[in-house]
Amino acid sequence: MTIFYYAIAAAVVVLDQWTKWLVVKHMEVGERIGVLDPYFGLLSHRNRGAAWGMLQGHMWLFYIVTIVVVAGILYYFHRHGKEGGPAFRASLMLLLGGALGNFIDRIRMGEVVDFVDVFIPVIRYDFPIFNIADAALTFGVAMLILHMLLEEIKEKKKKKVS
Repeated sequence: MTIFYYAIAAAVVVLDQWTKWLVVKHMEVGERIGVLDPYFGLLSHRNRGAAWGMLQGHMWLFYIVTIVVVAGILYYFHRHGKEGGPAFRASLMLLLGGALGNFIDRIRMGEVVDFVDVFIPVIRYDFPIFNIADAALTFGVAMLILHMLLEEIKEKKKKKVS
Protein backbone atom coordinates (compact mmCIF):
# COMPACT_ATOMS: atom_id res chain seq x y z
CA MET A 1 0.00 0.00 0.00
CA THR A 2 2.96 2.33 0.59
CA ILE A 3 3.69 2.22 -3.14
CA PHE A 4 0.36 3.98 -3.82
CA TYR A 5 1.46 6.97 -1.76
CA TYR A 6 4.89 7.10 -3.34
CA ALA A 7 3.07 7.08 -6.70
CA ILE A 8 1.41 10.35 -5.65
CA ALA A 9 4.82 11.94 -5.08
CA ALA A 10 6.16 10.49 -8.34
CA ALA A 11 3.12 11.77 -10.27
CA VAL A 12 3.68 15.27 -8.87
CA VAL A 13 7.35 15.20 -9.88
CA VAL A 14 6.63 13.86 -13.38
CA LEU A 15 3.78 16.33 -14.06
CA ASP A 16 5.82 19.20 -12.62
CA GLN A 17 8.94 18.43 -14.65
CA TRP A 18 6.96 17.78 -17.84
CA THR A 19 5.06 21.08 -17.64
CA LYS A 20 8.26 22.97 -16.87
CA TRP A 21 9.99 21.31 -19.82
CA LEU A 22 7.12 22.40 -22.07
CA VAL A 23 7.42 25.98 -20.85
CA VAL A 24 11.19 26.09 -21.32
CA LYS A 25 10.98 24.46 -24.76
CA HIS A 26 8.08 26.47 -26.19
CA MET A 27 8.14 29.85 -24.45
CA GLU A 28 10.60 32.69 -24.07
CA VAL A 29 11.22 34.01 -20.56
CA GLY A 30 8.63 36.74 -19.97
CA GLU A 31 6.26 35.45 -22.67
CA ARG A 32 2.63 35.16 -21.60
CA ILE A 33 -0.10 33.04 -23.15
CA GLY A 34 -3.57 34.08 -22.04
CA VAL A 35 -5.88 31.18 -21.28
CA LEU A 36 -8.77 32.94 -19.52
CA ASP A 37 -7.65 36.55 -19.79
CA PRO A 38 -7.05 38.40 -17.60
CA TYR A 39 -7.63 35.86 -14.82
CA PHE A 40 -5.47 32.94 -15.85
CA GLY A 41 -2.52 32.49 -18.15
CA LEU A 42 0.87 30.92 -18.67
CA LEU A 43 3.80 33.23 -18.04
CA SER A 44 7.33 31.91 -18.45
CA HIS A 45 9.29 33.05 -15.42
CA ARG A 46 12.43 31.96 -13.55
CA ASN A 47 12.90 32.18 -9.80
CA ARG A 48 16.30 31.99 -8.13
CA GLY A 49 14.76 32.26 -4.67
CA ALA A 50 11.97 30.78 -2.59
CA ALA A 51 8.27 31.62 -2.59
CA TRP A 52 7.56 35.09 -3.92
CA GLY A 53 11.21 35.42 -4.91
CA MET A 54 12.51 35.64 -1.34
CA LEU A 55 16.17 34.87 -0.63
CA GLN A 56 17.30 35.28 -4.23
CA GLY A 57 20.72 33.76 -4.88
CA HIS A 58 20.98 31.67 -1.69
CA MET A 59 20.83 28.35 -3.51
CA TRP A 60 23.04 26.55 -0.96
CA LEU A 61 20.38 27.28 1.69
CA PHE A 62 17.64 25.73 -0.48
CA TYR A 63 19.72 22.59 -0.99
CA ILE A 64 20.17 22.11 2.76
CA VAL A 65 16.56 22.96 3.64
CA THR A 66 15.19 20.63 0.94
CA ILE A 67 17.33 17.70 2.09
CA VAL A 68 16.21 18.23 5.70
CA VAL A 69 12.55 18.59 4.67
CA VAL A 70 12.63 15.46 2.48
CA ALA A 71 14.25 13.49 5.31
CA GLY A 72 11.59 14.75 7.72
CA ILE A 73 8.76 13.86 5.36
CA LEU A 74 10.11 10.34 4.85
CA TYR A 75 10.60 9.89 8.59
CA TYR A 76 7.05 10.99 9.42
CA PHE A 77 5.60 8.96 6.59
CA HIS A 78 7.21 5.73 7.75
CA ARG A 79 7.01 6.41 11.49
CA HIS A 80 3.54 7.96 11.81
CA GLY A 81 1.85 7.43 8.43
CA LYS A 82 -0.33 4.46 9.35
CA GLU A 83 -1.72 6.05 12.48
CA GLY A 84 -2.29 9.33 10.64
CA GLY A 85 -4.51 7.77 8.01
CA PRO A 86 -4.76 8.08 4.23
CA ALA A 87 -5.19 11.87 4.04
CA PHE A 88 -2.14 12.37 6.26
CA ARG A 89 -0.04 10.05 4.09
CA ALA A 90 -1.28 11.69 0.88
CA SER A 91 -0.47 15.15 2.24
CA LEU A 92 3.09 14.06 3.05
CA MET A 93 3.53 12.67 -0.46
CA LEU A 94 2.25 15.92 -2.02
CA LEU A 95 4.86 17.73 0.06
CA LEU A 96 7.53 15.25 -1.01
CA GLY A 97 6.66 15.55 -4.70
CA GLY A 98 6.56 19.34 -4.54
CA ALA A 99 9.85 19.60 -2.69
CA LEU A 100 11.57 17.23 -5.12
CA GLY A 101 10.10 18.94 -8.20
CA ASN A 102 11.60 22.31 -7.30
CA PHE A 103 14.80 20.69 -6.00
CA ILE A 104 15.38 19.09 -9.40
CA ASP A 105 15.12 22.53 -11.04
CA ARG A 106 17.55 24.08 -8.57
CA ILE A 107 20.11 21.32 -9.10
CA ARG A 108 19.71 21.20 -12.90
CA MET A 109 19.36 24.89 -13.73
CA GLY A 110 20.13 26.89 -10.59
CA GLU A 111 16.60 28.33 -10.71
CA VAL A 112 12.97 27.22 -10.60
CA VAL A 113 10.69 27.46 -13.63
CA ASP A 114 7.37 29.12 -12.77
CA PHE A 115 4.53 29.60 -15.23
CA VAL A 116 1.04 29.70 -13.71
CA ASP A 117 -0.19 33.29 -13.69
CA VAL A 118 -3.42 34.02 -11.77
CA PHE A 119 -5.26 37.28 -11.21
CA ILE A 120 -7.95 37.35 -8.50
CA PRO A 121 -10.45 40.00 -9.62
CA VAL A 122 -12.51 40.26 -6.42
CA ILE A 123 -9.53 41.63 -4.50
CA ARG A 124 -7.63 42.84 -7.57
CA TYR A 125 -4.61 40.71 -6.66
CA ASP A 126 -2.04 39.43 -9.14
CA PHE A 127 -1.02 36.20 -7.42
CA PRO A 128 2.72 35.33 -7.55
CA ILE A 129 3.59 33.07 -10.48
CA PHE A 130 3.90 29.42 -9.48
CA ASN A 131 4.23 25.86 -10.84
CA ILE A 132 2.86 22.35 -10.22
CA ALA A 133 5.38 21.65 -7.44
CA ASP A 134 4.34 24.84 -5.64
CA ALA A 135 0.67 23.88 -5.97
CA ALA A 136 1.40 20.40 -4.56
CA LEU A 137 3.25 21.96 -1.63
CA THR A 138 0.35 24.32 -0.95
CA PHE A 139 -2.28 21.56 -1.12
CA GLY A 140 -0.08 19.28 0.98
CA VAL A 141 0.29 21.90 3.71
CA ALA A 142 -3.45 22.69 3.62
CA MET A 143 -4.30 18.99 3.94
CA LEU A 144 -1.81 18.59 6.78
CA ILE A 145 -3.28 21.55 8.68
CA LEU A 146 -6.81 20.23 8.14
CA HIS A 147 -5.71 16.80 9.37
CA MET A 148 -4.15 18.33 12.48
CA LEU A 149 -7.29 20.38 13.21
CA LEU A 150 -9.54 17.34 12.81
CA GLU A 151 -7.27 15.29 15.08
CA GLU A 152 -7.40 18.05 17.67
CA ILE A 153 -11.22 18.03 17.55
CA LYS A 154 -11.26 14.22 17.93
CA GLU A 155 -8.96 14.42 20.96
CA LYS A 156 -11.13 17.06 22.61
CA LYS A 157 -14.24 14.95 22.04
CA LYS A 158 -12.50 11.89 23.55
CA LYS A 159 -11.52 13.89 26.65
CA LYS A 160 -15.10 15.15 27.10
CA VAL A 161 -16.48 11.60 26.88
CA SER A 162 -13.92 10.23 29.37
